[in-house]
Amino acid sequence: MAGHSKWANIKHKKEKQDAKRAKIFTKFGKEIAVATKLGGADPSTNDRLRGIIAKAKANNMPNDNIERAIKKAAGEKGGASFEAFTYEGFGPSGVAVMVETLTDNKTRTVSNVRAAFNKGEGNLGVTGSVNFQFDHIGQITVEKADGMSEDELMEMVLEAGATDIITEDEGFEIITEPLGLGGVLEALEGAGIPTLTAEVIMQPKMYTTLSDPADIKNMNKILNALEDDDDVQAVFHNWEE
Repeated sequence: MAGHSKWANIKHKKEKQDAKRAKIFTKFGKEIAVATKLGGADPSTNDRLRGIIAKAKANNMPNDNIERAIKKAAGEKGGASFEAFTYEGFGPSGVAVMVETLTDNKTRTVSNVRAAFNKGEGNLGVTGSVNFQFDHIGQITVEKADGMSEDELMEMVLEAGATDIITEDEGFEIITEPLGLGGVLEALEGAGIPTLTAEVIMQPKMYTTLSDPADIKNMNKILNALEDDDDVQAVFHNWEE
């Protein structure tokens, strides 16, 4: 994917997320609750929770919301119990799609995910049908700014645990291990360097281009239906938009 196109897509995605901020915060709250129940309420000893907190902060979730979600999860004896499920499917022309969910009702969730694929004439696949087409990584994007030293940034993030840093005309793409995202974000925050995006993603190894307007319309139907589902935490695909 061309660098300019990628950064335009990143900014467009962030604008969409900002417009749905309340829903994004609710989804982070779910992730925080699951991580807290699995590994405890102390981020210093719970890498999963630490990474989610860092990601939530990078997406402008207020500290009060984060602390409230942790305390609620730590103190809950009953209440909803969420489980994580990942679904794989195909959009038009074989576009590979990965759907990450957190749900208290798997039957409802799989039904909704299947319906979303059907809306765009796609289909839900079996486990393993498309995940080999993606790499599971942490990704942080930082826009270039006046006075920013590329060498100093590289040295800092690599020391904090990043596995790679890619320099492009508009900014830097920092790659981490999924559980290493939080440590790198903390280093950037400590240095006063703002991030454009920060997330654990399924990065496509290869991209698929759609040229038929009907295929493009159907692909957007699938993505919109999935992103509007409260059980869906994240959607990844290899469509080169």
